[in-house]
Amino acid sequence: MDRLRSEGKAGLARALARIERRPQAPDVLALLDAAWHRPQGHILGMTGPPGVGKSTLTGALLRRARAQDKSVAVIAVDPSSRRSGGALLGDRVRLLANPEDPQLFVRSMAARDRLGGLASLTWSAAILMRALFDEVIVETVGVGQSETDVAGLADSVLFCVQPGSGDSLQFMKAGIMEIPDVAAVTKADSGPAARRALEDLRGALSLVESEDHWPVPCLACSAETGEGLEELEAALRSHRDWLEGDQRLACKREAQAEAWLRSGLLEDFGRRGYARVADFLGQTEGSPFRRRTACEAALTQEAAAPNQATAAG
Repeated sequence: MDRLRSEGKAGLARALARIERRPQAPDVLALLDAAWHRPQGHILGMTGPPGVGKSTLTGALLRRARAQDKSVAVIAVDPSSRRSGGALLGDRVRLLANPEDPQLFVRSMAARDRLGGLASLTWSAAILMRALFDEVIVETVGVGQSETDVAGLADSVLFCVQPGSGDSLQFMKAGIMEIPDVAAVTKADSGPAARRALEDLRGALSLVESEDHWPVPCLACSAETGEGLEELEAALRSHRDWLEGDQRLACKREAQAEAWLRSGLLEDFGRRGYARVADFLGQTEGSPFRRRTACEAALTQEAAAPNQATAAG
């Protein structure tokens, strides 16, 4: 990790490319292991429907963080090009930030065929960035009512709503309403429409039962005027402080790792393959990256055993 930190933004870009190309290479596993065991920063997941102003708000938050001398990494998940599969929008277009700042790193990722609001590389990339930066912001692609993958990655989830986006009935229908730790109405400078949206948002959240007993704060802010940004930062800071009490943060991250591990194995091997490695999974140790590779190796070895026996006979 120290070597990667000394290589700066270029080194991190190369590491991310390596993770994407060969996620199970020995050097990649060693890097991800080290990152998993040395968390430095806090991951903020920012989600909400298209057009809500997530990118503008992300830019405002990262500039405020840099003004406080905090290092910041941003993962901006973009819609995918049907032709190339790459991100349709670029990080330099979406965010007004200083590209020469060594303590600021922005990476765009194409969602491709993922429907949960994140890209397939996002989890590994965020874990790596968490070991290098004070703040990591993951901005999802515009989501609807059911895309809640960001809750399995972020320490804190910020759900953004724009004025005029619908009444409280629409909010109540949205499964995404179950995941925010902080909820914000953007474009607060729009006046009565913003106040109405804030009332609807509070009403909808009051009907959601919290499993962890954290009261989700609702507020209005404007990235353009700066209105409410200080209050938003305070709300996010309060949630971070709450997480760090009673080992909540450590427990949450372990649960997220288990969910990522299971999801990855199901995706790669299907339910039958997962059933075969489930017992072995309980015997593995280390980071989720190394445990996943060990399980895959065990399944591959099992599949090769009949062929070896046939050859020997």
